[in-house]
Amino acid sequence: MTPHKREDQCNREDDLSSSNSKTKRIKSDKAADQQIDPQSSHSSGTAGLTITNKTQDPLSSSITIIDAAAAEDKGCRHAMEDAWVLLPHPTSAHSTHLRCAHFAIYDGHGGRMAAEFAQKNLHANVLAAGLPRELMDIKAAKKAILQGFQRTDESLLKESEKGNWQDGATAVCVWVLGQTAIVANIGDAKAVLARASTTNEGETTLKSIVLTREHKAIFPQERTRIQKAGGTVGPNGRLQGRLEVSRAFGDRQFKKVGVISTPDIHSFELTEKDQFIILGCDGLWGVFGPSDAVEFVQKQLKETSSATTAVRCLVREAIRERRCKDNCTAIVIVFKH
Repeated sequence: MTPHKREDQCNREDDLSSSNSKTKRIKSDKAADQQIDPQSSHSSGTAGLTITNKTQDPLSSSITIIDAAAAEDKGCRHAMEDAWVLLPHPTSAHSTHLRCAHFAIYDGHGGRMAAEFAQKNLHANVLAAGLPRELMDIKAAKKAILQGFQRTDESLLKESEKGNWQDGATAVCVWVLGQTAIVANIGDAKAVLARASTTNEGETTLKSIVLTREHKAIFPQERTRIQKAGGTVGPNGRLQGRLEVSRAFGDRQFKKVGVISTPDIHSFELTEKDQFIILGCDGLWGVFGPSDAVEFVQKQLKETSSATTAVRCLVREAIRERRCKDNCTAIVIVFKH
């Protein structure tokens, strides 16, 4: 099957299920140094926010373009509770500024409000906390991200108390500052990097690198922390016998018994070996292993060179072929050298 035929096939199949599945890409012709406010840019009723501008970064010696796309499908669930953000070039590639790109998936549970609140506010809170743009300072960047998570959760808890709603959301986020990628997560959403490596026979293959650490109540380190906070982990491995994850935005009723919004934060320098990153909610990773997902996306990119088609086919495969029963949301970020 030719690449064009494969892309047409995925497009046709997604059109047939448009009531359940969405892929959004909003072109922006404005200068990339504009500051995007996720709250003002968000359109109510949509699951994702996308600002796309494919421009070359003068400061980047190896990575010249980021191509990214997102797709979602509610699966067998009654409603879609995930939300996502794509900001490949929200700040400009002026000679004195670093690229500051942002990608995120928020996986809601018990409702959609927490995921939407984080979608609208987290990145803005991280920027307000002092995410560096002109001088690359990893410690300052991580501190800003940590503070952004804390401020977002504090504001969310106040709003949830006013509205008397108790849902929560896990998160996986990526910021690209110049040549540095910073990954932050809470809960069980994951990020996986596809990195090229050479075998002893001289062949080039892609290996999958999990960039996140899951936070579940059943894990020993999280269980100990929960117990110190006065919570319990039931025989089913759930906090108070109910909640599987141990870190999340919201979940107001569980905050006093061990649920926190403190993310794991990791950074690494992007090189010419790094091909793409896959972000996914737990619905995706419930039916795809990291290596399996990397292999699948690699195949799609070889055939179509399109992040849009690759992520659309990835979600379609998860729902239709692998029978994912949960909401399924994914983002594919392609680095072109």
